[in-house]
Amino acid sequence: MSWALFVDESGQDRRYSPYEVLAGVAIEDRRIWPLICQIADAQRYFFGMPLFEAYGAEAKAKELLKTKTYKLAAQMEPFSNEERRQLAKEMLENGDAPSCARLTALGQDKIAYCEFVLKLAEKHQGKIFATMVPRDAPRPPDGDAMRKDYAFFLERFYHFLNQTPDDPMGFLVFDELDKSASHVLLGQISRYFQRTSNGRARSRLIVPEPFFVHSDLSSLIQIADLVAYIVSWGLRLPRMPATTRPELAPLMEIVRRMRYRHLTDGGDAVWGVKEIRDLRPRAAVATKKGNAAYPPQSLHF
Repeated sequence: MSWALFVDESGQDRRYSPYEVLAGVAIEDRRIWPLICQIADAQRYFFGMPLFEAYGAEAKAKELLKTKTYKLAAQMEPFSNEERRQLAKEMLENGDAPSCARLTALGQDKIAYCEFVLKLAEKHQGKIFATMVPRDAPRPPDGDAMRKDYAFFLERFYHFLNQTPDDPMGFLVFDELDKSASHVLLGQISRYFQRTSNGRARSRLIVPEPFFVHSDLSSLIQIADLVAYIVSWGLRLPRMPATTRPELAPLMEIVRRMRYRHLTDGGDAVWGVKEIRDLRPRAAVATKKGNAAYPPQSLHF
């Protein structure tokens, strides 16, 4: 038995999104293909066609769930499933001939589809891991060291695998960045597993070399994209000042139910979603502060 962690990001431009989010959805190997098939069926059910066929590219969460989608969906009363699908399909096939009904139906379809596929992932016992980084968080200079949000990610995924019966192996599946960025990340992860004591210990259960795939060809990377967007705009941990978008609350509730959670022997909860307020390696922060004791930099969810 093994688990694959499908990983994507949201808010990397640090311009519009309130938080930079790294999110992953872990799916057990025997459930991956059934889930992929059900997502494909869902696209045909809601839109009358695969979304890639409609858009010619990946249907990103920032397009499916943007504020305008909710405004359009609220223009008219909810349509029946059949009427909504037909109107949405007409809108996708002929975007040059919009109507109030078609735009409304497409907005309603986008929201309903996102909720449905998240519930599919929940039904298949998917587990969610995520980090949230403020836009103004201190960041390390480009180099060999892996950022702390990735280190947390691997730590929590390892703990999940270690607490699962029979010690299943874990695989990392990333959305492919541009070639140079992918090579940099690949090198950082490789050095983490080979040159750090934590990394060497965790390579017992996590295959140290990640796979990179094109997100428009992988429906499970698209689920991770949905989760990253919803967490960025819909979740706030203690002492987080940025406001949320209330309309995302129903989707956020599904994400909450899927998050990784473990109770320690002492009764403390360990969560799979965390705010990282400083991305610099621990040693760099200590040096910056005159080798002072390293202060708490994060909150658990």
